[in-house]
Amino acid sequence: MATFQQWVEGARLRTLPLAVAPVLLGTGAALGVLGGLSALVIGSVLDAPNPDVSLSFLLLKAALALVVSLALQIGSNYANDYSDGVRGTDDVRVGPLRLTASGAAPPEAVKRAAFISFGVAVAAGAILVIISQAWWLIPVGAAAIWAAWFYTGGSKPYGYRAMGELFVFIFFGLVATLGTTYALVSTISAAAIAGAVAIGLFACAVLMVNNLRDIPTDRQADKLTLAVLLGEKRARLAYTLLVFIPYALLLVPILTGHPAAVLAALSLVLTISPLQVVLSGSEGTALIPPIKHTGLAALAYAALLALGLAL
Repeated sequence: MATFQQWVEGARLRTLPLAVAPVLLGTGAALGVLGGLSALVIGSVLDAPNPDVSLSFLLLKAALALVVSLALQIGSNYANDYSDGVRGTDDVRVGPLRLTASGAAPPEAVKRAAFISFGVAVAAGAILVIISQAWWLIPVGAAAIWAAWFYTGGSKPYGYRAMGELFVFIFFGLVATLGTTYALVSTISAAAIAGAVAIGLFACAVLMVNNLRDIPTDRQADKLTLAVLLGEKRARLAYTLLVFIPYALLLVPILTGHPAAVLAALSLVLTISPLQVVLSGSEGTALIPPIKHTGLAALAYAALLALGLAL
C-alpha cells in the first residue's frame, strides 16, 4: 500500500488553490452585495435578529462551501489518477507520482479514495443547501460530481475529447464562485460574474500548462486534449491569454462601485515567472513549476479581489 506521504502527493496539493480561490472570491462578492464588511460591523448586523445576515452565519456557509470545493477537487484528482492509470495513459509520465500507474496503491483503493472525497463533498453540500435554502444547488452538485468522474472516467471521457477546459471553466469558475455567492446572500452581482469568469480562466490556464507538458505522452495514448488539438505553439499563446484576460475583467467591478477591486492587479507579478517559462519553449518537467505558480497567482487574484469587493 502507498504511504501517507504518497496519498498526499496523489491528492495533488498544488491544484488546491484552484478550489480555494472561487470560494474566497464568492465570499468577497457576497460581502460586497451586503455593502461590505464595514457595513456589517458598523451597522451592528452581527446583533440583528435575522441570523441569515450575521457575519458568523455567512462565514459558516463559506466554510461549508470551501469543504465542498476542496473535497471535489481532491476527489477529481484521485478519480483522474484511477481512470488514467487503469487506461494506461499514465504508464509513461514526466510529472509527479500517480498512485495507480506507479503501482503504489491498488486501483480500487484509489477509486475508493475518490468516492470518499465525493462523499465528504455531498455531506458538506447537503448541510449548505439546507441552511441556505438554495435547493437548485442539489442538481448542480450532482453535475459537478459527474464532471469530476467522467473527466477521464467512463468509456467516453470528455477529457479525451478536448473539452477539459470547458468543464473546468464551468465548475471551478462559474459554479464554484457564483454558487458560493448565492448560497451566502441568495443573489449574485456583476462583480461576482466577472470574478467567476476570471477564476474559470485561471483554472483553464492551469489545465492548459499541465496538458502542454503532457502533449508527447498524450499523443501516444490517443488522449486528445485542447493542448494537443492546438499544438504546442498555440497552446502557449492560449495559456498567455487565459492568464491576462482576468486582469482586463477587473474593469467590471471597478466600474460597478468597487474601486478597491484594483487591488487584484497586484497579483500580476506572480504571473511573470510562469509566463516566462511557458513562453520560453520549456518542455517536460520544466513545466511543472508553472502549474503551481499559476494556481498561486489565481489564489492571490481571488483573495485580493475578494478583499476589494468586501471593503
